[in-house]
Amino acid sequence: MKYLALALFSVLIVSCKQEKKQTTTEKAETKEILEVKINAYPNELQQVFDAHGGISAWKNMKSLVFDIPKPDARETHIINLHTREDKIVTPKHTIGHNGSKTWLLDTEGEFKGDAVFYHNLMFYFYAMPFVLGDDGIVYGETEPVVYEGKSYPGVKISYNPGVGASYKDLYFIHFDPDTKQMAWLGYSVSYRSGEVSNKYSWIHYNDWATVNGLLLPKSITWHNVKEGVIKDARNTVTFENIEISKEAKPSSFFAKPEAAVFVEGKIQE
Repeated sequence: MKYLALALFSVLIVSCKQEKKQTTTEKAETKEILEVKINAYPNELQQVFDAHGGISAWKNMKSLVFDIPKPDARETHIINLHTREDKIVTPKHTIGHNGSKTWLLDTEGEFKGDAVFYHNLMFYFYAMPFVLGDDGIVYGETEPVVYEGKSYPGVKISYNPGVGASYKDLYFIHFDPDTKQMAWLGYSVSYRSGEVSNKYSWIHYNDWATVNGLLLPKSITWHNVKEGVIKDARNTVTFENIEISKEAKPSSFFAKPEAAVFVEGKIQE
């Protein structure tokens, strides 16, 4: 009886420990989910996130890869989603961002643009609508956009001071009232001047692919704008070989190569 009692006591202790461990794990998992859900997204934007696979699913992803085919070359964009380290690889040059600084590998002097401006530009256009769930965003109201007789409700996006390289940028996301899928992105860029711009560009989002449970663009189309009215299509950017994963790339992948140089942006105060 003595040994039986000891054995039962031992089983009870182990059982309690396992139950406590399980409860702790469940609490940790619940906390992770709640941290995503408690963000103050407007109801309309939450519906858009849900129509594209859910903001929680997006925030569980850690890396994104896509190609942009161009007439003279193919750009491969690789991004760590949580750290926003990124790299753009082309046959002639490579642009990288290690999380704090942008570098350029261009031994032949082929790249003539602004690497600081471009290193994450196409990522932000591509990762819509989910990047509109980032921290530091202020949500507001805006009038619907009307195109070819159809009205698209929307949400205004602005940024708290100090968020990003150009916090004075403005964005307007508009969605299909029936499917809740993103349909239009309007934006003004303050990056080069440092001042709020009243010139708006508009991109049509109507070509989607489901990748790892998320609805992501296969192509996006810029439209001409005349006196604030969206007109005909101007140019389309296509995305290929899309991959999104819960595995992050090592930080060493985004580190500056020895032959590369750190570069500065062209922001004017």
